[in-house]
Amino acid sequence: MALRLISPDGTQSFDLRDGVPLIVGRAPTCDLPVFDPTISRRHAEIVADGDTLRLRDLGSSNGTFVNSLRVEQHVAAPDDLIAFGKVPFRLTSYAALVMEAVATPGPAPAGATIVRQIPMRHSDGGLGFMGSPATAPANLTRIGAIPVAMSTADKNQLKLATLLEVSKGLTRAVDVDTILDKIVGYAYQTLEVDRVAILLCDANGELTPKISRDKRGGDAPRAVPQSIARKAMAEKVALLSDNAGEDTRFGGQSILMQQVRSAICAPLIGSEDRVLGVLYVDNPSITHRFSDEDLEFLVAFAGIAAVAIENSQFAERIRREGIVRSNFERYFAPQLAARIASSPEALRLGGDKRPVAVLFSDIRGFTALSETMNPDAMATLLTEYFTEMVECVFRHGGTLDKFIGDAVMAQWGAPIGSDDDADQAMAAAIEMMAELRTLNVRWAAENRPTLQIGIGLNYGEAFAGNIGSERRLEFTVIGDTVNTASRLCGKADAAEILISDEMRKALTNPPLLDECPPMELKNKSQPVKVYRVRTE
Repeated sequence: MALRLISPDGTQSFDLRDGVPLIVGRAPTCDLPVFDPTISRRHAEIVADGDTLRLRDLGSSNGTFVNSLRVEQHVAAPDDLIAFGKVPFRLTSYAALVMEAVATPGPAPAGATIVRQIPMRHSDGGLGFMGSPATAPANLTRIGAIPVAMSTADKNQLKLATLLEVSKGLTRAVDVDTILDKIVGYAYQTLEVDRVAILLCDANGELTPKISRDKRGGDAPRAVPQSIARKAMAEKVALLSDNAGEDTRFGGQSILMQQVRSAICAPLIGSEDRVLGVLYVDNPSITHRFSDEDLEFLVAFAGIAAVAIENSQFAERIRREGIVRSNFERYFAPQLAARIASSPEALRLGGDKRPVAVLFSDIRGFTALSETMNPDAMATLLTEYFTEMVECVFRHGGTLDKFIGDAVMAQWGAPIGSDDDADQAMAAAIEMMAELRTLNVRWAAENRPTLQIGIGLNYGEAFAGNIGSERRLEFTVIGDTVNTASRLCGKADAAEILISDEMRKALTNPPLLDECPPMELKNKSQPVKVYRVRTE
């Protein structure tokens, strides 16, 4: 049995390899990346151990829980509810599936070749028949007249046990190159072969050599006969020939030049009947010819190898997508990042004009304060401050546009807008003030400096798009709406939120406001009507 973590709604699931330590966290480099603000960058370590899961919290801020009880270390069992921060998963067990190899009956062609079709996997399929032709099911047809020794029940059990070990070994590998090395090693352990080669399909569907080894472990420079490899790939059949040079089905000169006597080539079939590549073994010596049993074994072996290769490719793709998603989440709220990821046109090159709500916050007296603190203490203080301010922006669906020294610029409306952008920006500003008061209480108790900020908000049309040079672009908003928000922030006193009249009009449920005298702002020909938000 294997273990799997699955979210209650079924949208996220992770299959767990037995005995492999995995890190769960918000960082894209984690083995199981879970992008949620309540999860630490490196939250917990988990190790599947048979039918149980060992957990160890890595000092996370919001804790690791098993059945609602916070734990530092714990051994979980199937059906336990495990939560990392506020993100729950159910631990389940399932039976791992193995590809089935079934022969396709058909008339026997001339020559000494065995051909079998490998169909798509079936959800209830097993390993397929692993015995001798004399006891094979009726749908396994032997083509040609190659004498094969009868297999014993013990020999069949040994082959099944070997395939089980192969499956375990390959699923523990984490990258394609490691998997290919293991496939070659297992092939030499289980078959008497002189050379093992693997070719994988590239982006254009062409076979590309990835690995070719002889039985001494060295690189085998001989090319895989393309006539055999292409036929196995094109027709999705496993091929065996006990004298490939005389086989009329293969007309390639490379077979004759390499003096290939006995060869097996099996396609690596992934999900949706997609060919990932081919697994090829051969012997130049006539003293050992491959048999039906060798073909049967390699067909099942190739099925397991294909699953391992495809899973590794999926894992690498998920890792890359996780890095991209994580980069989005550095600037966009997680839910907004998900919408952008599902709408590629949202971040198209260029830009357009759109209504946005813009927020600027700035620390008051920061320059003087920085002169009294050492760099490490200042960096720590700013990191704690920025972390809480950005979380306020993200909790209300905003976009972190940039840090400007000790200032924060955020906006709502680009690249994807909502009807409540102004209300969300207003709520974020009020929450930022509340969170700063909480931080100041803690810092004062720790005999650390406290901070005061001023905030300015404006609403209106701005240009939103990718701005910069050929070497570096960033998504931002620019225009008079942005400049006015910045000027209002500059006019705000400590613990004060100032908003423009345009912002007030855009609010559907405005907070208590006090009208201020019209203010003279830079680059504005007329005084601007401004309102102060009551925050206490």
